[in-house]
Amino acid sequence: MDEEKRLLDGCELPRISTGNFGLDDILGGGFDPERMHLFEGQPGSGKTTLALEFLLEGVRVGEPTLYITLSETEQELRLVAKRHGWSLNGITIFELIPPETTLDPSQELTVLHPAEMELSETTQMIFDRVEALAPARIVLDSLSELRLLAQSPLRYRRQILALKHFFSGRKSTVVLLDDLSSQQNDLQLHSIAHGVVLLEQLAIDYGAQRRRLRVVKMRGIEFKGGFHDFTIRHGGLMVYPRLVAAEHHKEFDSDVVLSGNPELDTLLGGGLERGTNVLLIGAAGVGKSSLALTYAIAAAARNERSVIFAFDEGRGTVSARAKTLGLPLQDGLDKGLIDFQQIDPAEMAPGEFADAVRSSVERADARVVIIDSLNGYLNAMPDERFLILQMHELLSYLSHRGALTILVLAQHGLVGPMDTPLDISYLADGVLMLRYFEFDGSVRRALSVVKKRSGNHEHTIREFKLSHQGITVGPPLKGFSGIFGGTPVYKGEEAPLMPRDTDGPA
Repeated sequence: MDEEKRLLDGCELPRISTGNFGLDDILGGGFDPERMHLFEGQPGSGKTTLALEFLLEGVRVGEPTLYITLSETEQELRLVAKRHGWSLNGITIFELIPPETTLDPSQELTVLHPAEMELSETTQMIFDRVEALAPARIVLDSLSELRLLAQSPLRYRRQILALKHFFSGRKSTVVLLDDLSSQQNDLQLHSIAHGVVLLEQLAIDYGAQRRRLRVVKMRGIEFKGGFHDFTIRHGGLMVYPRLVAAEHHKEFDSDVVLSGNPELDTLLGGGLERGTNVLLIGAAGVGKSSLALTYAIAAAARNERSVIFAFDEGRGTVSARAKTLGLPLQDGLDKGLIDFQQIDPAEMAPGEFADAVRSSVERADARVVIIDSLNGYLNAMPDERFLILQMHELLSYLSHRGALTILVLAQHGLVGPMDTPLDISYLADGVLMLRYFEFDGSVRRALSVVKKRSGNHEHTIREFKLSHQGITVGPPLKGFSGIFGGTPVYKGEEAPLMPRDTDGPA
């Protein structure tokens, strides 16, 4: 009988959804039911919104739910729900804020606390309401009010333990909210709670505030650690789980992707392989973005989808340049085979960008991904160290999905010695260098493949030009030295340079 009871007690109940798809993903399915969980974060970090999502999920599956508030009024909660487009029908709101609590200027009183009753009386009122309703999901907002009523850490801890013991026998999943108003983190509360989720709101030097969350603990659950970006939008919290490339492997054909330019493909040893990435590096205006566009246009000609994430230029500017160069970009856009997404690095968190890439690859089946440029992506990051780590994970993910990734990086300067804002070349499978060089009183362009892990390539330097006929790649520049230095020296008998166009772009 004892063995049978032990086995029965050891049965694991199925997880329940938190009401937030992103948080469920991080937790690998959701919360353990009939346990006490803690959402903590400073005011404005999104705790109330996440707690309402938790209760609304209970309403959706037909569970009785209860919101116990000691800080916000029912009117304030309904206003929050209205602005998210939610109805709180089905959620019982128990307001422990006496309506007569006001400031009386005729009496010598300081600001009154929202709950001027003894802690034991407050706790008993919570117990009575829970026993009367028998809710399956409960939110208690917030612990800072109980902490003030307790007046001592020992008494506060005893009350939290009493709450835990009370709820443990009533088949209720409880979420406690704490605004971190105490002088230091309450680690004792962490030890009492079954799971702890921390929400943060960060102010950066420029641009919108950044929000992120972290699962501090979750007993018996393997979850995705670290910080995960999220935003508060109409409709709730959009949580972007941290990208883990190893979780997204997919079988794909490792064939060669052509650019539509035979000379360029020859320079690259026949083309670029799927599941690899190439870095286009060079000075501003040298032709990196135009070269990247040729791959998107060639993919559209094969009836494949591609996506361009533009950090620096708008769609109008890119379309106008493509039209000037005679590149049929608009045809691909009109057919929906080329997706152009304008990215504002001041408003978009890195996790949100990674989610946009995932959506394009997994839902829209993009086979070519262009990020133009890494300089703009760098501006979205508070610290360069994290840029390298996130970019490594993103490139690994795209490789696992079989996408060809083209990265554009602008160097500082135009000719002569040049520098880059970050060194990411070691992450790239291929590096294609584009440079200006001066010869006989004119500025010309040269390109060369300086790295390609996935196969052979030419080691020559070729001149190329941008004209109304598109991108034209010339023969190898023989007899020159010092081209990448910007001021080459010619030692041959006849300069093998391309003729200059008088009616097209330089």
